[in-house]
Amino acid sequence: MKIKLFTIPNCITLANLLCGVASIVSSLVYNDLQLAFALILASAVCDFFDGFAARLLKQYSAVGVQLDSLADMVSFGVAPAVAMSVLCGSMPSAFGLNDCWSEVLCYIPFIIAAFSALRLAKFNIDETQKEEFEGLPTPASAILCVSLAALCERYDLIVDMEWLVLISVLVAMLLISPIKMFSFKFHEWGLKDNDNKLRYGFLITACLLICLLKLYAIPAIIVLYIVVSAVRWIAKKR
Repeated sequence: MKIKLFTIPNCITLANLLCGVASIVSSLVYNDLQLAFALILASAVCDFFDGFAARLLKQYSAVGVQLDSLADMVSFGVAPAVAMSVLCGSMPSAFGLNDCWSEVLCYIPFIIAAFSALRLAKFNIDETQKEEFEGLPTPASAILCVSLAALCERYDLIVDMEWLVLISVLVAMLLISPIKMFSFKFHEWGLKDNDNKLRYGFLITACLLICLLKLYAIPAIIVLYIVVSAVRWIAKKR
């Protein structure tokens, strides 16, 4: 069986992977969390367009599915965990912990990488996640974490490392939670579909927040996405 490796969708997926690797290097080597965030955004754009290209060009393949998960693990699992760990190391402890315990806390954000692996493995075999997601999608968790890191660096914000550890744990739990999160996959562009109304309304709100809050809007948009999805999930269950 001949397997084509270098299709257009696969090349876009590899670009996603390389941006993720560059984000990790930016955080660890250069301690530049703003650049790390920009690279994660580039990864997210590539992650969107590889699927779009596969559908447009009808270049679906088992290799592409596996490659996409491997790239996402690096860009949206390891990279945000590294960024949060680096950010923790630059922040003070609310309880005045000594260097030894502070260093231990700095490793806890790597739980994001572990739970991202679980999230991606589950997604690959779960046939119910075609129309919506179960748990927070890894790109959303990565953007939330790395945007927080970029904000703290850019505006010299001081956040106790204990709060950052708590945020990391909460994000990790959301990755494997049963909450149904709506997707942005449009099967048609009209407003007859209630989910389309939700998508358009959310996108318009996100654009307004970006205009008003600039960089601060990024984590706010992800938090809003989580809240709206949770309310929608609870309403559907009832």
